[in-house]
Amino acid sequence: MVVWWEGLRELRPLVHLLLPLMVHWIADEMTVSVLVDITTNALCPGDTNCPEAIYINGIQQTVVGIFKMIVLPLFGQLSDEYGRKPFLLLTVSTNIVPFTLLAINQSRGTVYAYYALRTIASILSKGSIFCISVAYAADVVEEGKRAAAFSWITGLFSASLVVGNMLARFLPEDYIFQVSIALLIFVPVYMSLFLKETVRPTQKPDHDISCLNKTIKIVKDRYYSMKNAAYVVTSSSTLKRISFVSFFYELGSSGISNVLMYYLKAVFGFDKNQLSEVSMIVEVGSIFSQILVLPLLNPLVGERAILCAALLASIGYGLLYGLAWAPWVPYLSTSFGVIYVLVKPSTYAVISKGSNSADQGKAQGFVAGVQSVASFLSPLAMSPLTTWFLSSDAPFNCKGFSILLATLSMVVALFFAWTLNLDAPPKKNVEEHAEDVETPLLS
Repeated sequence: MVVWWEGLRELRPLVHLLLPLMVHWIADEMTVSVLVDITTNALCPGDTNCPEAIYINGIQQTVVGIFKMIVLPLFGQLSDEYGRKPFLLLTVSTNIVPFTLLAINQSRGTVYAYYALRTIASILSKGSIFCISVAYAADVVEEGKRAAAFSWITGLFSASLVVGNMLARFLPEDYIFQVSIALLIFVPVYMSLFLKETVRPTQKPDHDISCLNKTIKIVKDRYYSMKNAAYVVTSSSTLKRISFVSFFYELGSSGISNVLMYYLKAVFGFDKNQLSEVSMIVEVGSIFSQILVLPLLNPLVGERAILCAALLASIGYGLLYGLAWAPWVPYLSTSFGVIYVLVKPSTYAVISKGSNSADQGKAQGFVAGVQSVASFLSPLAMSPLTTWFLSSDAPFNCKGFSILLATLSMVVALFFAWTLNLDAPPKKNVEEHAEDVETPLLS
């Protein structure tokens, strides 16, 4: 209970950040379930099974995953130099234009234009919003109290997804995008008026450096930074194993999430209301598990036990979806979300525990890059495989076979987590990397 109230007190300096972020997350989430209906109706009129929709969604996720590996560290360093506020304003504004397109017209051509623009928007914002927000929170919250504040932030994120799904459930479909756009416009306006900058922009001493030399310097700094991050991870058995855990978990998890709603629509005919209900069950439970359960259990059982339990729950989640034999089974499967949602926070805790204080950013960034590799690889296999087993040409009758294969990847992640030893972080070699490769870019 003390942890709970401490986290609540630490939110006070973050009110003008969290309020617009929650509105942004609500506006984005309320469109997820209805997008399945819109895409399917535009690309495959009168058919619940739409291979084209699955493929275009998979392509989008692959492209976003590739470029996200570059954008995430780049935006992080640029926000250190030029401030958090400009990049928060940029990232929260990216969805306004693609959503406006669908609000005006939902024809086949407009859907393709939407996916093109949404891909660019996701490259700029997916992951970046949360990373820059966490950096902003770290600027204003004392180091010893950040864990409680971060657990509240992730819990409020889950709460906003619940509200978004409730709006999608009860609002008429014709008004969902209009409401979402109004909320999305509110967010940058509010931030520009009330959010205070926490970083003083650095002075640039090299105004006379040519554009070519500046580009060479950026590439060189990125190379040494990535090389140093790889050394930090590979020199620790804990970080190496948690990298494998993250890769295989993300490979299975993102593979399932990319096709799940199209699978449910094709197999059970789920509409936007049922898809919203399925999402809400996961998020409602995850609010309590992130805000209350994780802070209370972690001191008692440790990160490894929580991680293994969460991975077991994710395996049960995938198996039930892949073998679903009736429309009520997906609802049962989502109940595992209360536990499997703890995979990522417990992973972050293991990474933090296995690295020195000076290497926290490098270790977290390297593992995030590993996850990005998995997130763009999984659609390459899952999209065609799901389409094949949903079609009449499937070699045998198991419509969720692709989801079962993705679940096997989570079993591999559980194996690495089970053999995980939380070693003390290695001592930093002070002679290594005399040059500071983490200096701000474009300085």
